[in-house]
Amino acid sequence: MGTVHAKSLDPLPMHGRDLDVHPEDFMETPDQGQDSKQEILENKDVVVQHVNIQGLGRTKEDLLGYEISDVFHAKNLIDVMKKAHVARQRLLRLGIFKDVEVLIDTSEGTDALPNGLDVTFEVTEVKRLTGSYNTMVGNNEGSMVLGLKLPNMLGRAEKLTFQFSYGTKETSYGLSFFKPQPGHFERNLTLNMYKVTGQFPWSSLKETDRGVSAELNFPLGVTNHTLKWEGVWRELGCLARSASFAVREESGHSLKSALSHTVSVDSRNSAIFPSRGALLRINQELAGYTGGDASFLKEDFELQLNRRLFWDSVLSASLWGGMLYPIGGQPSCIADRFYLGGPTSVRGFGMYSIGPQSEGDYLGGEAYWAGGLHLYTPLPFRPGKGGFGDLFRTHFFLNAGNLCNLSYGDGPRAHLQKLAECIRWSYGAGIVLRLGNIARLELNYCVPMGVQGGDRICDGVQFGAGIRFL
Repeated sequence: MGTVHAKSLDPLPMHGRDLDVHPEDFMETPDQGQDSKQEILENKDVVVQHVNIQGLGRTKEDLLGYEISDVFHAKNLIDVMKKAHVARQRLLRLGIFKDVEVLIDTSEGTDALPNGLDVTFEVTEVKRLTGSYNTMVGNNEGSMVLGLKLPNMLGRAEKLTFQFSYGTKETSYGLSFFKPQPGHFERNLTLNMYKVTGQFPWSSLKETDRGVSAELNFPLGVTNHTLKWEGVWRELGCLARSASFAVREESGHSLKSALSHTVSVDSRNSAIFPSRGALLRINQELAGYTGGDASFLKEDFELQLNRRLFWDSVLSASLWGGMLYPIGGQPSCIADRFYLGGPTSVRGFGMYSIGPQSEGDYLGGEAYWAGGLHLYTPLPFRPGKGGFGDLFRTHFFLNAGNLCNLSYGDGPRAHLQKLAECIRWSYGAGIVLRLGNIARLELNYCVPMGVQGGDRICDGVQFGAGIRFL
């Protein structure tokens, strides 16, 4: 039966990152016995007798046992190489090792079998304290992020992080603790304490949130789930002296305590430039039943479908929608409503400048929908193909949507009729640039249509940056 040894071993030659291992590498002197063993390894089943881990410091052995256990089940040399590669990737995914090297060798010692193998993982742990500095792109906002991290704090891939972010519209700092379930890294618990100060010029509003939250993530079949509780003390104020009376009326302090659940199914091959697959994300939020001043039920969803066409072009269709239902007879808060418009949603309109407004300040709405149809193609004549040019796409789009408040006593038919009135839509074309696999930049020429009184439009060139686009 295989065993896991976590003690330090003498340095061994490592066949590293892509496991470029050949049976002849195992033999140093080609005598008859080793030739026989080589034939056994190539043509017959093998047994993994020992899996050794070298270089452990503060990491607990039981955590790694879950990640490497499949190596013991390998039946031949090729299977050992594959399973060792998967185990290496699982170890790196934990975020507690800077590097992991692998050596596969024949077993030695008195208990060695003729077809036995030993697999050794040589690991290099990350430092106890690490710092980081980077920039981050949000929805049409950039920020500088400074962070301090204590990885593998208790020896089982826990992580304590302090982060400070200074942006064009938002400043925040927070402390978070991350704890995964051993053997199931996708199942994890995150605890947060934070303070966020944001400016929302489209509403002449500034908001300061001080809160705590607990978040549980876990997969279930093909779906991923997030359960979250959040308690936040919110302070709303006017950003300018010219703020409307409706915004001044919302100013003051409130306490929100909310439970939320998000379920998602994502089969896309890329989050930014998908060429196939679909995404469905549904979120429900219930506030008020665990305390606080805000009481509402909020539902929203996101759907995206992608299909590859000829000449590496991709047709993509998106649909968003949501509804907020106030509970207890009190009106909804401006900080909880939906907002629509701008380069990340209905292009050709100003940022969040669709829907109810008062004296030039946009107040958001309690129901909305937005749809988009996109055609992505490579750049004309394919400059930089296979390299830098693959970060760009030509973009043709058609967007539409509406945002409003509903009278909940009128019934579903009246709600649909109101959402179908005064539809804003736009079309245009532009260039899209992928930033890693988390964000993108867009430069589009937009033609807004269906403009209503009070809407702000951007007729012509519009620039957008963000992580979530319609």
